[in-house]
Amino acid sequence: MKWQITQLNSFKNKKFIHWPSHKQWLELLVWAIVLGAIGFFGMFIYLERTLPDADTIATRQVSESTKIYDRTSQVLLYDIHGEEKRTVIPWEQIPANAKNATLAAEDSNFYSHGGFDVRGIARSFFKDVLSLSLSQGGSTLTQQLVKNALLGGQKTPFRKIQELILSVQIEKKFSKDQIFWMYLNQIPYGSNAYGIESASKTYFGKTAANLTLNESVILASLIQAPTRYSPYGSHVDELIARKDILLARMRDLNYISVDDYQQSVDEKLVFKKTTESVTAPHFVIMVKDYLVKKYGEDVVENSGLKVITTLDANLQNIAEDSVTKYATINKKIYKASNAVLVSVNPKNGDVLALVGSADYFDTANEGNFNVAIDGTGRQPGSSFKPFAYATLFQKGYPDNTILFDTRTEFNSYCSPDLSQIKDQYGTPCYHPQNYDGTYRGPVTLRQALGQSLNVVAVKVLYLAGINDTINNAARMGISTLNDPNRYGLSLVLGGAEVHPIDMASAYGVFANDGVRNPWQIVLSVQDANGNVLEQASDRSERVLEPQIARLMNNILSDNLARAPVFGYNNSLYIPGREIAAKTGTTQDNRDGWVVGFTPSISTVVWTGNNNNSQMTVAGAGVSAAGPMWHEFMVKALANTPIESFPEPYPVSANKAPLDGSYTSPDGQIHTILYNVDRSDPLGPAPISPGNDPQFYNWEWVIRGVFGPLPTPLPDN
Repeated sequence: MKWQITQLNSFKNKKFIHWPSHKQWLELLVWAIVLGAIGFFGMFIYLERTLPDADTIATRQVSESTKIYDRTSQVLLYDIHGEEKRTVIPWEQIPANAKNATLAAEDSNFYSHGGFDVRGIARSFFKDVLSLSLSQGGSTLTQQLVKNALLGGQKTPFRKIQELILSVQIEKKFSKDQIFWMYLNQIPYGSNAYGIESASKTYFGKTAANLTLNESVILASLIQAPTRYSPYGSHVDELIARKDILLARMRDLNYISVDDYQQSVDEKLVFKKTTESVTAPHFVIMVKDYLVKKYGEDVVENSGLKVITTLDANLQNIAEDSVTKYATINKKIYKASNAVLVSVNPKNGDVLALVGSADYFDTANEGNFNVAIDGTGRQPGSSFKPFAYATLFQKGYPDNTILFDTRTEFNSYCSPDLSQIKDQYGTPCYHPQNYDGTYRGPVTLRQALGQSLNVVAVKVLYLAGINDTINNAARMGISTLNDPNRYGLSLVLGGAEVHPIDMASAYGVFANDGVRNPWQIVLSVQDANGNVLEQASDRSERVLEPQIARLMNNILSDNLARAPVFGYNNSLYIPGREIAAKTGTTQDNRDGWVVGFTPSISTVVWTGNNNNSQMTVAGAGVSAAGPMWHEFMVKALANTPIESFPEPYPVSANKAPLDGSYTSPDGQIHTILYNVDRSDPLGPAPISPGNDPQFYNWEWVIRGVFGPLPTPLPDN
């Protein structure tokens, strides 16, 4: 009762909050609107006074040029504007197809709006809000003209308002045709070409008046992203796809007929050979793509960036000379017309040299396609084997472990006598051969890797585990193994696609004592005022234990281990230098690889054909790729300190065949699966080795040589 009285008194003494009445709310709203209007019009008047004169629209503002340098900042690799090319032509000399293609691509409502498109602005506004950016333009042709000729490419809310004001002013001062004419004579098309006449001569070697429908649509397709879609870049397939989409839109807008559409889609385009001055073109295009993705087309094209890259100009010259020399030789002797060379510093990930094809400027043969990084990749052949061996060593297997190099059926549902093509479920049987068709019986892991024995490599992958090997390769830098369920035991023989630049980087993990430094191409970026926008930083990560990296280096640099196959004086051997290296050849000789390294430089060479046609048998393995790799490495290492890999500590085990013997405690000779549980290789022998699905087929071969066949085991 006392508590209730206290609460009642407290309630009586409490002061009530007085909320504004409806009238007061209305007054507040009116004042907010008035003050907002005053602020808006004040800002509008301020922005209008700071605007450039709309009458100067006919004279284009020259933007500051972005320059890309080598690692010393002394060698200019590429000036993104360079000598600007622009030729103004009369309205009447611009073909109707070029005008219509541009309208369809950029602003199909141009002749019906007053300078800006409300729906387009609203659409881009909501996209920007959702993405928390200012990436969506929603710009009409008039707005694009204002941006390129008067304001520049800065993306801020105030600049957008200025753009809208100027667009309205220009629409009042000039006719639609005049605005469109100025646009077509000033818009950037890439490759330093401004205006449609310059673009026509740059890409097709003809005047705009003589452009075909297909060529007109290509130019209109470039406007949105001239760097990304450049005919001289690595995304020509995207340019063609965009061209075909734009043709379909022109058809739907009744600008062209159905027959015109189909004829243009089927027509093959031929681009004029570029005359741009550019050093290391594949590398420079990679840098441009990186900059555009990070900073946007406008900033890269107009903001005067200074970009210091990782490229070593001297090594790049050596790389280009080596590729040019041996690509010509290989084409004549081995029918391998293309080649790639990438060199990376394992200690920091810097890409020191990169040649993405034999001739970047040979666009007729897709020379501008960068095989080093673009597309789905190429199959690596035996150069993938080290990832499986490293994974096996991680599980405790010593390098003198004995495996049998014997013809083996790896599909456990197929007969071990190799008599079947498919199993009962229709799955192909799998019994790979060694490259020379011969088999060597018991060999150590060191010998098997050094001599690149295929049958043993498949056994290594099985013991190491496919998923564990894929995960290891990914941690080391292989970026293309994104569908683990797609790969089987053929993975270790190159049954997946990889990018050459990833291979150079991943092998660099071995070279760098197990520490990965992801490859990088840019050291720093500064704006026109010298402000640092980006600076390379340490991204190192340990992905292998030092012992595993050292053991791999010790094997891959063992010239005695590979001599039985390659000879002592082979392309992988450089007198006086400790070099670790591995070759690779794919099925039907479509790809030839060498990946080799010292502690300071990891270099990959790939040879083959862009159309995936075969090389000759003689070009397999080291024959086509080896001399190119050897010549580059000899010159690259000249006048550099001699380095050695740290030695691994000895690894041993007290059980066969991990101890280098292949006789079991019972005095019999068995497959490794008889003595080793692959889930616990250093532990006790499996109680029921037959439970392993591979045991019967592996043991069958050995019993055929050393003793009677075992009793067939029940299906697992």
